[in-house]
Amino acid sequence: MLDSAKGAVLIMNLSIKNSLFLCLTAVAVFTFFSCEGNFKEVQKSTFTEFVPSGEADSINIKYTDSGRIKSILVSSKMLDFATVEFPYTEFPNGIKVTLYDEMGKKTFVKSKYAISYKDTGLIDLRGAVKINNETGQLLETEQLYFDQKNEWFYTEKSYKFTDPKGVSFGEGVDFSKDFKIINSQVVSGEVEKK
Repeated sequence: MLDSAKGAVLIMNLSIKNSLFLCLTAVAVFTFFSCEGNFKEVQKSTFTEFVPSGEADSINIKYTDSGRIKSILVSSKMLDFATVEFPYTEFPNGIKVTLYDEMGKKTFVKSKYAISYKDTGLIDLRGAVKINNETGQLLETEQLYFDQKNEWFYTEKSYKFTDPKGVSFGEGVDFSKDFKIINSQVVSGEVEKK
């Protein structure tokens, strides 16, 4: 009888140990999967998708000030990211812009891609960038920035500047939108003297 009592106690101890083991395993598995779900929720809440808040095709925007047209922007595609931390507008298919001075003289800007940063007022123009005016001056480069507030262009890239007086090449330049002030960093070429 003693042996059967020892056997019953042993079976009971094993059952308690097995039950305890199964219970702990169940708690661990439950905790793992509940944390997995919470982790995925946390990932979703901190992940920001860069989906445009606005999108437009075939745009033609006229910017005015005091009833006078300051510029006209034309593009086949515009993506507006106004809801991200640093809002911007992207023109993945490029832009064509006409800028007007106070006298109505025009400056033309063209690029294959552009991005306009709302907070800084800078426009980053990329890919076969050309800027020219009605007097025959033309600047060509691969990347050019435009500071809208100061109406000033600049680049650190190489460029070609064509003028009725000649052609020059350089690297790094900044200039006013009407080409009246040009500051070149490195320049070479032939220009006609008067």
